Amino acid sequence: MAEEAIGHVCPPSVIRWLNNPIRKLIQNPRKIMGEHVSPGDTVVDLGCGGGFFSVALAKMVGVNGRVIAVDLQNEMLDITRDFAVKNGVLERITLHRCKSNDIDLSDEKVDFVLAFYMVHEVPDRKAFLRQVSELLKPNAHFMMIEPSHHVTAEQFDQILNEAGSAGLKQLRPLRMILSRGMLFGLTSTNETHSS
Repeated sequence: MAEEAIGHVCPPSVIRWLNNPIRKLIQNPRKIMGEHVSPGDTVVDLGCGGGFFSVALAKMVGVNGRVIAVDLQNEMLDITRDFAVKNGVLERITLHRCKSNDIDLSDEKVDFVLAFYMVHEVPDRKAFLRQVSELLKPNAHFMMIEPSHHVTAEQFDQILNEAGSAGLKQLRPLRMILSRGMLFGLTSTNETHSS
């Protein structure tokens, strides 16, 4: 079960409506991530979908910051691009198509990584979480939030154990409606977990 993907990759047809401003009433990006993201930061939005969080992060990091919006599907990156243009922040966002088994950002070291409602879709979570830990600067944070209607408490605990094996230390649980979340830091320098 450790290698089993809990769900499937979300199609673009479902994502498009999630950029609606009303979503901020339930999942306000500034409330969720504001204390972890500062102007000038470099951040990664893994599984960026339609760019709801990527655009909000681009506003938080400001003109001297950068957001790397990562997705497996080109159409998701196109939707993110359009949403970023509409919000005037495209120059702060790098669109990056990953591979199904590789985030493919090995040259990056970042201040913050977000994985919102996507870790359950990853086929090899252990490898994915190792790559996340390798992205983080020493004092950086990784925020993982999963949908409670797709991921049971037992499955979430399994993901937390896999994250620990990847060199990620649980800092505090995140409470959100219909969600299970955890904020992580590094247990130590990620070089000790590169095996």
